[in-house]
Amino acid sequence: DFQNRGGAKAGSAAGLADKQDINRARRDREKRIGLEVIDITKDPYIMRNHLGTFECRLCLTQHPSESNYLSHTQGKKHQTNLQRRMIKDERDSTIQPTIKMKMPKRKRPKIGRPGYRVLKQKDPETNQRSLLFEIEYPEILEKLDPKYRLMSCYEQRKEIPNDKYQYVLFAAEPYETIGFKVPNKELDYTSGKYFEAWDKGKKKYSVQIC
Repeated sequence: DFQNRGGAKAGSAAGLADKQDINRARRDREKRIGLEVIDITKDPYIMRNHLGTFECRLCLTQHPSESNYLSHTQGKKHQTNLQRRMIKDERDSTIQPTIKMKMPKRKRPKIGRPGYRVLKQKDPETNQRSLLFEIEYPEILEKLDPKYRLMSCYEQRKEIPNDKYQYVLFAAEPYETIGFKVPNKELDYTSGKYFEAWDKGKKKYSVQIC
């Protein structure tokens, strides 16, 4: 509506609009249409900064309002960057990802059972009984220490479970695991009654339980 523009006579329909006024009116109309049609919340490149203005993450430009940002998205710079981004995404999607093959762990062959000795002991003062296990591992793998653990009768599959007994297992690669059947009672871990030692020089593993 140009009837109130300079150069218009009273009662006339409109005044003369120069080229600048026409372009401004066209841009305003495009902005209004864009705000009505385009859902700016779905635009992945718009970002509102701490100053309250808007930034285009694709073109790295700043804009004072949403309408100004929408006008920018219709411009040559934004459209060119969009095309470049599409070409890059298509090229990246054609590159097949490298499939990592999970290699199965190689099992080292066992070299048989280790040599061992079991000593039954009895404290002359308290009559408390104890067992001393001495296991020899002359070919144990480097940087490895032997281990032992207790196993209940319900974990093993060799014998009919009997809750009066439990098992002491000893393991060290590349030897086979060996086990001993002992009475099922709570161990006494007080000083002097229980100890565990690995002699790296003699390759002998000692465990005493009471």
